[in-house]
Amino acid sequence: MYLRSIVTRLNASRSNFIRSRSMASGLQREIPALTKDRYPIKRGKFAELNDSDLSKFESILGKGRVLTQAEDIQSYNIDYLGSVRGYSRVVLKPKSTEEVAELLKFCNERRLAVCPQGGNTGLVGGSVPVFDEVVISLQLMDRIEQVDEYSGILVCQSGCVLETLEEKAKEKGLVMPLDLGAKGSCHIGGNVSTNAGGLRLLRYGNLHGSVLGVEAVTAQGHVLDLMSNFKKDNTGYHLKHLFIGSEGTLGIITRLSIFCPTASRAVNVAFLGLESYEAVKDTFLAAKRGLGEILSSCEMMDDLSLQCSMQHFNLTCPIDKYPFYMLIETSGSNMSHDEEKLTTFLENTMEKGLVLDGTVTNETTKMRSIWRLRESIPDSLLKDGYCHKYDISLPLDNFYDIVLATRKRVGSLATKVTGYGHVGDSNLHLNVTCPKFSPELYKLLEPFVYEYTSNVRGSVSAEHGIGFLKTKYLKYSKRPEALAVMAQMKQMMDPNGILNPYKVLPQI
Repeated sequence: MYLRSIVTRLNASRSNFIRSRSMASGLQREIPALTKDRYPIKRGKFAELNDSDLSKFESILGKGRVLTQAEDIQSYNIDYLGSVRGYSRVVLKPKSTEEVAELLKFCNERRLAVCPQGGNTGLVGGSVPVFDEVVISLQLMDRIEQVDEYSGILVCQSGCVLETLEEKAKEKGLVMPLDLGAKGSCHIGGNVSTNAGGLRLLRYGNLHGSVLGVEAVTAQGHVLDLMSNFKKDNTGYHLKHLFIGSEGTLGIITRLSIFCPTASRAVNVAFLGLESYEAVKDTFLAAKRGLGEILSSCEMMDDLSLQCSMQHFNLTCPIDKYPFYMLIETSGSNMSHDEEKLTTFLENTMEKGLVLDGTVTNETTKMRSIWRLRESIPDSLLKDGYCHKYDISLPLDNFYDIVLATRKRVGSLATKVTGYGHVGDSNLHLNVTCPKFSPELYKLLEPFVYEYTSNVRGSVSAEHGIGFLKTKYLKYSKRPEALAVMAQMKQMMDPNGILNPYKVLPQI
């Protein structure tokens, strides 16, 4: 292939791509301690569930969609990372906005705390109960209502799996503006509720720009129809933004409309080896200048992250071993034009000694193999037993320093300290693994990581949200005046505090 030959010409030799095996589904980890036992948290003054409540739920949903058996609801009580665990006695599975409204109206009147849940792929403890909250699972609200190829607008219920929406959009020549490693199980409603970022935010921006409208149910059971099928809808306060990123604390999103751009006809992926983080930073700048409008993704990973991904999922790297790697994707409409730009970019960065090695492809199977190397990293790190995951935004000048500082601080208490992430939008994923949760290691990491981030004027949460695990650290990114306004909004929207309590806002 032409692009491949360019890189081969600039390097003496390259190994061929080989197909990676499918990622193992599910990870077997020990059941974590109850959240109330592991963290200092006090149950709010909410009512406790009784048999009369269960009868009311069954009258709304029918008995088959009210889960009460311990073996049926355990997975709804434990988060994806195995870091927090609640003890809810019931999981409710509505199919419509009207049913959600009835459930919330009753729970609000009874003062029963509620935990909304989508695909339960969150990484900050926001999607599972802290105590015995009623779980409202949106799994059955998975209807795709419309995919309009002319306007590029997709309308669906919030329980739709992201990968399913991606496939439907593709049939119409469109692309979902959000792409996540967990797309096979995460729900679009949860993505919107956490304002998920993902792998192509560099190209398509965040969900505040892509989501055109939402339908949400308030704590009192009122349905707010904030749907819109237009990119231009300048009609007063845009209330939809209250729900995007509020993590189910202001209302439950039940439907949404999202703008899907036209799918690119020319996609290329480059996988590069580099000697230092400084080279990564300079290569990113060169990519922005040299690739411009076709640059759709720019990822960075250190060698330890990549080796973990390769080891645990039996993957093969297409280039030799280097301290750092970059994955750069371009998306355009003219393959020859894009190839020319990418070739020039690679020639320039290799001649300057920034990129030491690399390979490029536009073949679908090979592109998937390269992306799997990056997407498998989060799950591979969980194989060590327990993983402290930090999702932070940092200035690029300080981007990787925190990995080195953390590695020095925790020493032998950690199995691995690694860094990877979206260098294109300054989002680093700092991961610290160990055999099992260790209070000693935890105290070394927190608040150290967040203080470090605050000192360089970063953000304590780039794309994962605040959830339960970061509430006391929100102060490192938000001033007291802003926190006060957020508390006022919560009080106005949810006066009884039943919606996803103990999440996002610090406990008073």
